[in-house]
Order: sequence, then C-alpha cells, then structure tokens
Amino acid sequence: MQHRIVLATLNAKYIHASLGLRYLYANMARHGGADLQACTVLREFTIHRAAQDIVDELISSLGPTQGGAVKLVGFGIYVWNVVPSAAVIALLKAQRPDVKIVLGGPEVSHELPDQAIVALAHHVITGWGDVSFPKLCRALVQGPQPLMKVIAGQQPPLDDIALPYAQYSDTDLAHRVLYVEASRGCPFKCGFCISALDKTAWAFDLDTFLAEMAALYQRGARTFKFVDRTFNLKIDASVRILEFFLARLAAQPAQPLFVHFELVPDQLPERLKECIARFPAGVLQFEIGIQSLNPVVQQAISRRQDAAKTEANLCWLASHSQAHLHTDLIFGLPGESWESFGQGFDALWSWGPDEIQLGLLKRLRGTPLANKTPVGMVFDAEPPYTVLETDALTRAQVQAFLRLARYWDLVANSGRFSNTLPLLLQAPSPFEAFARFSHWLWFAKGRTSGLSPEDLVDAVFDYLTGPGGVAPATARAALLADYVGSGARASPRALLGHLPRHSQAIVAGQAGVASLVAESPTHTRRQHRHALQNPR
Repeated sequence: MQHRIVLATLNAKYIHASLGLRYLYANMARHGGADLQACTVLREFTIHRAAQDIVDELISSLGPTQGGAVKLVGFGIYVWNVVPSAAVIALLKAQRPDVKIVLGGPEVSHELPDQAIVALAHHVITGWGDVSFPKLCRALVQGPQPLMKVIAGQQPPLDDIALPYAQYSDTDLAHRVLYVEASRGCPFKCGFCISALDKTAWAFDLDTFLAEMAALYQRGARTFKFVDRTFNLKIDASVRILEFFLARLAAQPAQPLFVHFELVPDQLPERLKECIARFPAGVLQFEIGIQSLNPVVQQAISRRQDAAKTEANLCWLASHSQAHLHTDLIFGLPGESWESFGQGFDALWSWGPDEIQLGLLKRLRGTPLANKTPVGMVFDAEPPYTVLETDALTRAQVQAFLRLARYWDLVANSGRFSNTLPLLLQAPSPFEAFARFSHWLWFAKGRTSGLSPEDLVDAVFDYLTGPGGVAPATARAALLADYVGSGARASPRALLGHLPRHSQAIVAGQAGVASLVAESPTHTRRQHRHALQNPR
C-alpha cells in the first residue's frame, strides 16, 4: 500500500520558488513521521499553465488508485492563484475522486463560507500550516480520521518549526529567486494588510538562521529575497545579517550577490546606515512601503509613519548608499483623492528613489479594511478584489490610474527612459505631468500592453515635441541615449538617421544628454549617474 502526498501550488512566475511548500515538506518528518516525508513530493506550476496539463502531472505524481492508500494533494492558495487553482481542483476531483484535497494559505484563511474553492476541498487549514498540515496528514493516513473540515492552524514556537532551506534544489539555486525569512509577523496594524492580524513579529534563532544561509551560499545561492515584513525592526539582528553578506563579499568580491529586504521607512539609525554604506552597487535592494504621505489617510488605515524621518532616511539612502530603492504607493486608500495622491507622489519622487511601484488597493480577506469597509468604497467581487471607487475617487479616476500605473512601469520603472523621464516629469507636479502623458498615450494607442520599445520611443517623441513643448533636438538626444543604452537594436522612426554606429558615438550621446537633463529639479545627481552608468 503506497500512500502519496503531493504539495502543490501555482506560482505567478517560474522564477518564484514557493517558500511555504518547502516549509511543509521540511516539517513532514518532524511532525508527521519520516515515512510521511518519504511519500511526499513537491510540485510547482505557474498560473499560465493549462489546467489539464497540471492535473495530468498531479495524477502522474499520485500514482494509481490503491485500496486503502491515501492519495492527497495539498494546495497553497493565494489571491493571485485562487481562480486557476479552483479550475485545477475541479478537474482533479472529476478525474480522480479518490484524491483528498487540502487547502491552505491566506486566501482560504478567512471568509470561508463565501468561497467556491472551499466547497471543493475535503479539508482547509487556516493560518499557520507548518505543524497542522503534517498532523492532518498523519490523521488521514494513520487515524483517527479528522471530524472537522476547517482546521485552525496551530502557531508553534519558531524553534519547533523545521527550516526549509535545504529543500531548495540545485536548479532552484541556479535559476530562481530564493525566499528566506529571519522573522515572521508584523507589529504594525495597517488596515489594508493581512499582517495587521499578527500580534507582533517573531524572530527565528539568528545563529541557526545564518547557518542555513551559509549553507545556501556554499551551495551556490547568490539571490536572497527576505520576506520579513520589518527587516529593520530589531537593529542588532539587521546589522548581523548585513555583516554576514558583507563577509561573503569580502571573501569573494568577484562573485555576484543580490539581497532584497523590506524596510520600515522611518527607522534607520546610524549603525544601520554605516553598514548599508559599505555595500557596493548592485547588491542591496530595499523595498520601502510608503503607501501614502497623507496624514489623514495614514490615520484612517492605522498606519504610524513619521513623515520627517521617512523623508530624511529616503534622501540619505538615495544620496549616501548604492542600494536600489524600490518604493511603494497605494492608490485608493480611504480618504485619498487624486490630488492628495499626486502630492504624495511628487514628494516621494523628489527624494530620489530608483522605482516607485504604483499599486491599486485590494480588499484582502481578513484585513481590518475587509472586516469593516469604509462607507463609499466599492471593490471588485473577483480576485484580486481591487477597489473600483471610493468616496474620494470616481470609477473614471481609478481606470485612469490603472493606465497611468501601467505606462509608468513601461517608461519609468523599466529603466529604459532614464534620461528622457525628466523631460516628461515637468515641475511643478511630476505626477500631473505624467498623467497628461498617460491620457495622451491612451488616446493615441488605445492599449496598455503590446507596446514595443520602439513604439514607446516614437510615442514619447511625438508627445514631447507636440503637447510637451520640448525642442525636437532635445527630445531626440535624450531618447537616443536611452535607446542605445538599453541595448535595443531596431530602428524607431524618431531616431532614423541618428543611431550611432560605434560605441564612441554612444558614449558621446550619453554625455551630451547628461547636460540637457542635469538641471531637472526632479532628479538628483546620483540618479543621473545611475542612469548613465547602469542602463537597464
């Protein structure tokens, strides 16, 4: 009798490796017995793969039906994969009715009676699954059979959880982002965030964690993405982790290394600054959730954020470190109007981040915002439950923002228009300037996808030399430096007859454009150096 347990999830992209599944697999031996881990396999897919293809692979992994043998698939369910996962589960149940379906993950930890995917499952584990999933599997295999469909996940001490990092394969290390966590939870109570349900943050034993990181590095891991919600909450631990990576850089300076952290924006003491300043370019990336700079909005979502410290810290990071700064703003928060969001964007842009990620508010199940939705807020009933309108925003404004955010990604966050961007973001309001460009581009092209780099170059040139009021020579010089620096090799209409034929001409073009954009009030000198030396 061969039991078979499959741990499965649908990732957004292949490059993402599921940390949650690897935690479950690692703990099958500790909490479910070694035999259970021996009969457990891990299977990852992407949301773009055909449902029947996924079912075929799952059935192959499960093996044939055997009398008395438990066949079980545990699915990790998130807001981005709930719809395709439901389609997979429905097909799997129809073709293999003997298979037990167990769900877990944030999307199925709240509002269960309303969810069609929950009706398809035999069991659902809400909250933490590290210990509870192996225990459920043991009960299904060995008995007694569980009586409850919905099982509240047990939150054990972190020392009782087996760490998952040995479960990353050599292929994972070579081709995928490795997600790691030195802590879980968050002490803050932001109304839109599922982490608001945590009472505090809990840290794994740091010596044990760093030993696991050392083992990963020794095996060849060079990309580490920390999923800690508040990496710089405990400064002693933050410094030790940074020192760990600095030691690897010192020992192997020629080896590539990339480390991503999420920072609390208003907490950056001198000890941490000194450590950050020692990293060379291209190693550190900080994700910094600003979300809103409107104090009334911050109060409405229970977000504590010192505006003066946030500004000082962002400006210091932009001017005194070589870390890549990825900042976040959320559109559609309670009480945030188009105008106040634009004011926050303009302030943030002036502080010099490398990227501003423009997100649209989502109604995530279980959050304070979902449990008590403010008057006037309307959300899409289908995942990812984005806001449709608020008491401060019309539906038309939300749709305009969606287009603006997409064009911002293509033009600004892509890094392909570093020299041209200051020409688009004219004072006094860079946000309104880009909104005008977005409005023009939408009516010119009628789409936000399928635009090639050449399409964008021509569109930006037409806008700048038309409604933008920029001299053709100035616009062309900026676009020429950006296009050649990006490595593109086609021929945009706007640059015909101007593309350089050798690298010296490229360098000259870049040097020339630097003088054209150097007076822009929206860019710091550091940003110009970054744009010219590191074309993306």
